[in-house]
Amino acid sequence: MSTSHARRAALAITVIGAVLAPVSPAFAVEPPPQVDLRADVNRDGLVDVRGVTDTDGEDSWAPGRGAVFLPNIDDDSKRCAVKGPGGKPLPDAKLAACNDASDAKVNGADDAADLARVRSVPMAKAPATATGALRVVNGGKYTRVFLKRTTGWTLVTAKTRLSAAELRSGVELGVESTDVIRDSKVWDGRAVIRLTVTSGGKSTSDDVTLRVAPLLTHHHLQNAQQLTVTRVPGKDDYARRQQAFVKGLAAEVKSAGISKPLVTFEKYGDIWAQDFVEPGYVSMAGPGGRQHVMRVMLRSAQADREAGRELFEKLRGNGVGVVQVSGVRDSEEWTLNSMGNLETIPPYNNGGRFFPAGRIIMGERKDSGSKPAQAMRTLLKSQGFQDPLLLDTSWLDVGHVDEFVQFLPADTPRGWKIAIADPDAGLRLLREAKAAGHGKTRMFSVPGSKDLPAPKETIDQALASKWLVADNTMAAKRIAANLAVLMRETGVTGAEVVRVPALYTRGSGEQRGDSMPRLTRMGAGQTPDAVREYGQQKELARHREGGAAAGGVMTSAYVPGAVNGIVLGRNRYLAPRQWGPVIGGKDIFTAAVTAAYTGAGMKVSYLDDWYTYHVGMGEVHCGTNTLRDASAAWWKP
Repeated sequence: MSTSHARRAALAITVIGAVLAPVSPAFAVEPPPQVDLRADVNRDGLVDVRGVTDTDGEDSWAPGRGAVFLPNIDDDSKRCAVKGPGGKPLPDAKLAACNDASDAKVNGADDAADLARVRSVPMAKAPATATGALRVVNGGKYTRVFLKRTTGWTLVTAKTRLSAAELRSGVELGVESTDVIRDSKVWDGRAVIRLTVTSGGKSTSDDVTLRVAPLLTHHHLQNAQQLTVTRVPGKDDYARRQQAFVKGLAAEVKSAGISKPLVTFEKYGDIWAQDFVEPGYVSMAGPGGRQHVMRVMLRSAQADREAGRELFEKLRGNGVGVVQVSGVRDSEEWTLNSMGNLETIPPYNNGGRFFPAGRIIMGERKDSGSKPAQAMRTLLKSQGFQDPLLLDTSWLDVGHVDEFVQFLPADTPRGWKIAIADPDAGLRLLREAKAAGHGKTRMFSVPGSKDLPAPKETIDQALASKWLVADNTMAAKRIAANLAVLMRETGVTGAEVVRVPALYTRGSGEQRGDSMPRLTRMGAGQTPDAVREYGQQKELARHREGGAAAGGVMTSAYVPGAVNGIVLGRNRYLAPRQWGPVIGGKDIFTAAVTAAYTGAGMKVSYLDDWYTYHVGMGEVHCGTNTLRDASAAWWKP
């Protein structure tokens, strides 16, 4: 028998007797190598390819565990244009369209830091014929993947192939999102990345799931790091007063230990810096477990409010992005879309609901059914962490939650308290002063001038007015109803409520005889004529809806609203100067407000905003904004 025949016979015997004789290894088909893709599932800032700390839960995502990646919407190299051909202003849509994720490149070292890392476990035994392919199988429209090679970062496409050498050593990927979550029904923020390895005609793959970091708003347990304010240019009386406000604010900020200088908006003259933007942030675990934070300035849902453009023109840059919503309906009330109508309850756990990053509150007009823009509410709710809670602001002319409630850091098990405006306490101060024989004392101690006459009413006249007592009785009931909602939702007890004396009144400062600033808070960004027309339309609408007949009075602060101030630190608070009745050399409202905040552990200082903001239906808080520390992990209590 020839050697070849002998081999064929032996092979036949092997095949026929397969049960009795094992196949020789020389003829076995080698299985494809095991593929293992890893991400930072445990959020410690590292991708573990040697141990198993990042394996459990890699195919799912939960609030407390799962890989996170960032919407790369800042502009690290300041490449985004803010003007078009010939120096013409860019349309809002084009301003918003440019960021680091819009060019499919990694723009230097800073931008690489904005990429979440994904790694493959080295496949030491990958055969020379093995190749790898990468694909985003879910969320691909919003997700971009880069591959790190010796030549730098390269965009992963359908044509990208990993060599056997790369598979053996393991590859590093960088992942970014091109946007925040806008509507969870359209995209819930998840991206599934798949590595498929092919060898010997067979393929095997592994997936890993990431979710884009939620866009979160700040709460008052986060330390203030920098303040923003509009500075009105010019030398007229209002400009000088407003510039003095900015100077006074800078001094108070420095006194509170905040070292960064004020960010001043100067281009559009919209004095309500609280209202055209809400500072927020996104973050993920970075090197050493520290949070890698990107600030995100959330522009108000007011397309005709030009001041929001300065967020792109001045603030967008390295580590700072801007988001604006679209699709706001004309029927959605303009003033409710100001960001003074968005505040954040600090973290809490109550009734089985846990909000480790705090919870948003916004005002709605329940009397008329008007709510903040649906597009904005959808975006906020879709983040999945700060489910907005709506409070009733029907009784407020401007309709913002910052006009009657705020949250104070406190040395309590919860860590914070609710500060609430108390009109009953305001009325009590006046009645006690009258009873003590001070009814002839002027209601306000604010000095006037030739062009700006000070209010002249006395305490007796204020209490005898047609509306003041009735309006504040109504306001007290409305505030109590809102407080009940907050206490039910958060579990806060009466001992955790700080009641701050306040007074409200129907009508504007103009109707009270005060000289109005250039812009009212209700009509900010519009011409004075448009502001007046807007106010008249609101008044007509109120009567058409039968609001006045049904007791649907709208009010604004009579005495400067003390809760409408700034939490500068865990024990520092800046309030609007009260300018209340002075009895025995003491402003009785200032004394009462100071006592309320001091009792809550806060040191109070005051800043005059009467002619700059108060008579325009706003206060110190309305004219400023605060960038806060976001270095704590948002998924932890």
